[in-house]
Amino acid sequence: MTVQYVRVKAQSELFSPPAQAFGNLGIAGKATAGPFDKATAITSPQDAKDIFQGGDLVDAIVLAFSQSPGPSLIYAVRAQNAAAAGDWETALTAMIVADVQIVCLANVPMTAAAVAAPGGGGAGPGGPILQLAQHVKTVSQGTGGDGRERIGVAMLEKGATDPVIVAGDLVTDRMVYIAHKSDADAAAAVAAVIAGYEPHVSLLLKPVAIVSDPFTPSEILQINGNEGFGTGPAGLGINWLTDPPLIPGRGIFLGEGYTADGAAGQPKKYIDIVRTLDYITNMLKRRLIISIGNVRISRSGLRSLVGQMEAVLEPPLSAQMIESYRVTVPILALLDKDPATLTAAQATAIGDAQATRRVEVLIEVDYAGALHRLDITLKFV
Repeated sequence: MTVQYVRVKAQSELFSPPAQAFGNLGIAGKATAGPFDKATAITSPQDAKDIFQGGDLVDAIVLAFSQSPGPSLIYAVRAQNAAAAGDWETALTAMIVADVQIVCLANVPMTAAAVAAPGGGGAGPGGPILQLAQHVKTVSQGTGGDGRERIGVAMLEKGATDPVIVAGDLVTDRMVYIAHKSDADAAAAVAAVIAGYEPHVSLLLKPVAIVSDPFTPSEILQINGNEGFGTGPAGLGINWLTDPPLIPGRGIFLGEGYTADGAAGQPKKYIDIVRTLDYITNMLKRRLIISIGNVRISRSGLRSLVGQMEAVLEPPLSAQMIESYRVTVPILALLDKDPATLTAAQATAIGDAQATRRVEVLIEVDYAGALHRLDITLKFV
C-alpha cells in the first residue's frame, strides 16, 4: 500500500426516528376461543374470526374494521369469560404493552355496575368502565412507558341521556363517552372512527357506520347542555350519534368531539387536542432520544438540540397541524453571552446545568382548532 498521510473510511449511519402510529386501536372483550389476556395483533376481520371464533370481541373488531376511515391495526385481548371485575383488570394489564392510542371494551355499556367504585374498604378493582378510565390515565401519565399515551372510549346504555353518570374518576380528558340508540357496539364503532383520522382532525360530524335512531332535540339538550347565539359549544363530557337534516341523504354522524373533561373552558375539551399533544410529544421523544448521552451542554451542542426539535415541529407546521411554534432554551441564552458579562447567578445556573447534566427546554405551540359553531346575523334591508 502506498503512503497515505490521512486515511478516511466513509460510513453512513444516518438516523431516522421510527414513525409514530396515531390510530392503532385496542379492544378487550369476551370471546369463545383464543388466548386469554394476551394482546394479539389483528389486521382484518377474518383474523379475528380465525383466532377468537366468536363473541363480543369478534363482533367489536368486525364493526371497527367496517368504519371508513378506520384503524389499520387492532390489538385484541380476550378477557376471561367469568363475570368477575378482576377479569377486566387482567385484560387491561395485558393491553399496557400494546402499541395502541385508543382503547375500548367490547359491548360493555355504562351500567351502574360497570362504573361502580371499588368494593367495600377500597377492595376490588371497581367496574370495567371505571377500570378503563383508570387504565388510560395511569398508562398515559408514565406507568406505561414512553409512547404509550392513549384515550379510552365507552358507551352509555342504549337511549341513556343523563350526563350525571360521568362523575368522579370517570371525568378525565383521557376518556370519550358516546350516547346512542343502537343495538351494536357504539363504543367500538366510535373508537375506530377516531383511529381513522389524523390526530389534529376534529371528530365533529364525522360519519359512523352504525345503525342508531336519532335523539330528539330535548334529549340532545340534556346530553349537551344549553347553547345560545353568541356562545361556544356547551358540553357535559358526553358525545352523541346524530343524523343532521342539513346533510344530504341519511347517515349517522358524531354530534361532537368532546373528551370527558368537556366542561366549557377546559384546556383539553376536545379529542383532537389530546391526540395532537400526544402525537407531537411522542415524535419529540423519538427524535431526541439520540441526544441523550451525546449532546454536550455547550453553545454548539444545544444549538444542535434546537435543530432536532425544529426538524420534528416543521412537518406539522407545513401540514397545518399547528400554526406556529417557538423553542426556548434558557441556558443557551446564557451561553450566548460574553462570559465576562455574566452575573454570579447566571454563571451558577450554567455550572449547575453542566454538573447535573440536565437542561430545561420550553416549547410553545399555537394550535388552531376547527370551527364547531357558526353564528350568522342575516339582515334584510
